[in-house]
Amino acid sequence: MSTYMDLAGTVGTLNILGDESRLRLCALLLERELSVTDLVKITGISQSRVSTHLARLREGGIVRDRRDGQRSFYVLAKESLSSTAKTVLDAATRSGDPTLERDKRRLSFLDDERCGALPDSFVGEMERHYSPGRTWQSLSVGIAALLDLGEVLDVGSGDGAAAGYLAPYCASLTCIDTNARMIEAATKRLARHKNVRAEVADMHELPFRAASFDAIVLFHTLTYAERPQRALEECARVLRPNGRLVALTLDAHEHRTITAAYGERHPGFAPRTLKRMLSRAGLTVTFADVTCREPKKPHFEVVLAIATKPNA
Repeated sequence: MSTYMDLAGTVGTLNILGDESRLRLCALLLERELSVTDLVKITGISQSRVSTHLARLREGGIVRDRRDGQRSFYVLAKESLSSTAKTVLDAATRSGDPTLERDKRRLSFLDDERCGALPDSFVGEMERHYSPGRTWQSLSVGIAALLDLGEVLDVGSGDGAAAGYLAPYCASLTCIDTNARMIEAATKRLARHKNVRAEVADMHELPFRAASFDAIVLFHTLTYAERPQRALEECARVLRPNGRLVALTLDAHEHRTITAAYGERHPGFAPRTLKRMLSRAGLTVTFADVTCREPKKPHFEVVLAIATKPNA
């Protein structure tokens, strides 16, 4: 008894599946529906080539597609596959071919991403990658929640952007700036915090009694000061014994033409210089070093300094 063979159909199927890239796509679509973007991510084949191969497979009745808005999804048309196509695909998926096995692993990584797990490529470099909600702003909010502060002075507060993070964790927070418009904006921004006040004041002549504050922050303030050493001495004067001063400032740099446009008077302060200035103001420096570097040119670096006032 002879077995009927559609010679033309068989040759056509073999021609379609005789391409390595098309065989890879079919192996991935065997069990699951995937978009063109998914297939590009997994195989590394260009989007135009993936689309071309899928069109050929669809014409041959090997895959079918559906539209969802602007996206198309593809899956193997198992119910209409010829016996030749089934035999070829079964042999390929059982072969243990390294390329097909690598595609399967990449598909697994894609599933992990969709389930909320971060891909292996993030390991050791999480700060370089985005994932929904994991921003530096959200991290700063979380870190600020660990604080339990007393009476705090924010010197050079601007419009209160940083103060807004600190306010919920302060017994009281006083914001000062020489710019009246900034203080007006800070007052509006921080109005919901009853423990906050904002006023126009000069950092070189602080209008507060000695030993008035438990903590003082100078976030990117010293480069704007006409006399930064005098400003630090005033901060030391109004800081209580055992109180803490925290300063952020640009590291010393050679890009004054850039920073001058923002009104800065000084081209940053090296950690050693800032440490010496704080010591001269009568404070004990516990830390002073570069802690971060901007990814874009000219790669400005930021110095963090922490100092305390000795208990006289």
